[in-house]
Amino acid sequence: MYSRADLSRMVVLVVALSLTAAATGAFAREFRAADTQSEDYPTVQALRHMGPVIAERSNGRHQIKVFHSHQLGEEKETLEQTRAGAIDLNRTNAALIGNMVPSMNVLAMPFLFRSIEHMQKVQDGLIGAETLDIFEPCGFVGWAFFDSGARSIYNSVRPVRSLADLKGLRLRVQQSERMSEMIRSLGADSVELPYGQVLTGLATKLVDGAENNWPSFVTTDHYKYAGFYTLTEHTMSPDVLVMSEKAWETLSAEDRKIFREAARRSGQFMPEKWRDLEDQSRKRAETAGVTIVTDFDRKPFEQAMTGIYARTQRDPAAAQLIERIRKAE
Repeated sequence: MYSRADLSRMVVLVVALSLTAAATGAFAREFRAADTQSEDYPTVQALRHMGPVIAERSNGRHQIKVFHSHQLGEEKETLEQTRAGAIDLNRTNAALIGNMVPSMNVLAMPFLFRSIEHMQKVQDGLIGAETLDIFEPCGFVGWAFFDSGARSIYNSVRPVRSLADLKGLRLRVQQSERMSEMIRSLGADSVELPYGQVLTGLATKLVDGAENNWPSFVTTDHYKYAGFYTLTEHTMSPDVLVMSEKAWETLSAEDRKIFREAARRSGQFMPEKWRDLEDQSRKRAETAGVTIVTDFDRKPFEQAMTGIYARTQRDPAAAQLIERIRKAE
């Protein structure tokens, strides 16, 4: 039997250990990460790549459980849950999080980046680092950018070689006013739909087409219903990995370093996986008989964006960021 003195000492010890754990963030926890893409998609693999790093460096205290394929909801919903603290980590596209972090709308501007290489230099340099720092006032902590390729227009009706070919087409866009405005400026009708509903929209003729990168076009089976793909490459907005500010506040300084290092490694791990899937996806579409349009005049498409740029650049901060990106070498 324990004496009263022994029990008192045990209580004091337990309380002391609990206080120490709380102060150092030593409580074990499973962090939930959301991604709407399929299980084998590069961004999902990148999230999973973080898990072993965090588990090892935290001595098993922290784990990451990745929910893919819309398991926690569509992207707009998961972003709202992440800001509220119900989801801890989220991989999202710049255009969608721009609804909550306005500065990200600049990275989703049409025809802003000259090439994928230009975009990567921007996101991996000072501009990218500064952009990630602006997330916290909006309820997120920005960790890393992921490759997302270039988005192009595809449809089931006809090959698009000019703005005239877009007239009357109903094209799905992300749930973003900026993306809707862009498609309307090109002369088509925009239909905002969650990513997970696009295949049904194409199959039922709710929409004639959409716009996205090669992997998203193929891995979702959109190519089976939309046989015309025009390499407009109108946006090259990156994906971004964020953490809920509420989850971030529960981490000790040491654990924050662990998570940031894991995010950095995931950002390095992802590009090769992305390039491989991009190549495979284009080849698969070609083999399936998709008509790929490359011979068209891009200038009218770019000129159609004049109004969007004029409105965006009324904000001095946005105008300055656009200019810095354009000058980046």
